[in-house]
Amino acid sequence: MHRVKSLPDYLLHRYRDWKTHEFPGNRDLFRKLAIEGQTPRAMVIACCDSRVAIEAVFAQQVGEVFVHRNIANLVSPYTPDGRHHGTAAAVEFAVKYLHVGHIIVMGHSNCGGVRGCLQMCAGEAPDLERQESFIGRWLDTLRPAVARIADITSPEDRQTALEKEGIHISLENLLSYPFVAEAVDAGDLTLHGLWTDLAEMNLETFDGTVRHFVKG
Repeated sequence: MHRVKSLPDYLLHRYRDWKTHEFPGNRDLFRKLAIEGQTPRAMVIACCDSRVAIEAVFAQQVGEVFVHRNIANLVSPYTPDGRHHGTAAAVEFAVKYLHVGHIIVMGHSNCGGVRGCLQMCAGEAPDLERQESFIGRWLDTLRPAVARIADITSPEDRQTALEKEGIHISLENLLSYPFVAEAVDAGDLTLHGLWTDLAEMNLETFDGTVRHFVKG
């Protein structure tokens, strides 16, 4: 473990500043959560992109939202093959054990993962095509959506359209999970799609009836 180092100084400084100035005002909340456990009302599946400010967008308190992040905010199809499935495990935990009432798939503009999928499908990203590429094999989840935007010629518009189609794909894949479908059919769970423009932080929500988003 000699290759593992201590935290960078800037993170330690920020932690100590937070612990001194911010934590005391929220001490009771943290103690309550530590003793009673978490009861989040919703799960958000978002991109790993550091620009996606989930906490700021929803003005959430600690313990209110169960957050899972991955490349391009994707949910792969239900595949009970006994292998490692981090996103599927998070969804299972949220639905079966936390009993969240909502799952929100949150996409965003200028997504590097979506851009990588476009490049891979165009034969412009040979590294992602390699079988050993974790990113490439993960982005295979998004491949079916590329055909849906084949008639879009503008690169910028194709990028945005695939970001939104990725949300559709993930919502469709969520319903392939039996425990998700059962909770939805029972009225205990609702699914939502959300796309945000990083520059202006405008939100668009999937209206659930047709394949388009409306401004939030």
